[in-house]
Amino acid sequence: MKQEPARSPSYALPCEDYVHVVEFSPFESGSPASLIAYGGNQFVVVGTCRFQEEDTEVEGVEYCALRMFLHGVPVQAIAWSPESRLDSLPQQIRLCTAGADKKLRLLTSDLRERSDLRVMEGHTNYINHLNFEPREGKQIASVSDDHTCRVWELDGSQSASFLLRSPGMSVCWHPEEAFKLMVAEKSGVVRFYDLVTQQAILSLDSGQTPLMSADWCLANTIKVGAVAGNDWAVWDITRSSYPQEKRPAHVDCAQRFRWSRVNEKLFATTGYPGKINSQLLIHHLGHPQPVMIGSASVGAGLSWHRTLPLCVIGGDRKLLFWMTEM
Repeated sequence: MKQEPARSPSYALPCEDYVHVVEFSPFESGSPASLIAYGGNQFVVVGTCRFQEEDTEVEGVEYCALRMFLHGVPVQAIAWSPESRLDSLPQQIRLCTAGADKKLRLLTSDLRERSDLRVMEGHTNYINHLNFEPREGKQIASVSDDHTCRVWELDGSQSASFLLRSPGMSVCWHPEEAFKLMVAEKSGVVRFYDLVTQQAILSLDSGQTPLMSADWCLANTIKVGAVAGNDWAVWDITRSSYPQEKRPAHVDCAQRFRWSRVNEKLFATTGYPGKINSQLLIHHLGHPQPVMIGSASVGAGLSWHRTLPLCVIGGDRKLLFWMTEM
């Protein structure tokens, strides 16, 4: 079957540094613009983005840098706190990062003179993903190559730790399921844990390795998606522990899977940077082929806008955005 040619990004923004990871805030921040953060080799940069699709007075994309945090080591993952607000006084930005030194950093700023950095230690290997509890933001979950998933309080203490059977690749909290945690392991298994009993209550099997990334659909709690090997897989967790749908996606090993936040049938996957480019594919569950193909010279990170069918990946000193149809 003939594949569509790669599409150029809808928008691009220059950055100071190589971008390892980029995340839109999934939470309402009280601002008409969206909060976005990206991490490079030394810094974490926080700003706001507004697109012409949401404001006719904007031409293309309007970006405003709010704050740059010195991080000191390469940034491997970023998670936004629901406590980040731009419509309150004082304003507050709060996010947590995973660094190449195996430590978490909780960054808080009022965007004026007050900034706070708390370092959280405990993981003994690289941290692959982290997430804030989405209702109040009082806890952070992280997964690591050290075969653990840990739940942290904001003071740096650990309230739970789950021993995994292989490296932890993704961890997700759902606002409608605050007492459950989804943990995806490199061995191809996705488990749900009950945070009250601290027991595993459900597991899904991709039947493939390595599983590199998984996501819990915000628009529909029974949907989970992942990339393992070259394929993407989607589960309906009420029906079977095996994927309902599974298709080849990337020639080289697939790297990331993210659901759109506005459409439960739309998701994006990225492949590993190959000899030339890293591929971004946008898929729709009703279509046999990807509905859009993009590519970046050194694609890293993947995140969807909170209210638009638009996703972003990082590149060499730039952020690249693709708008897609619903």
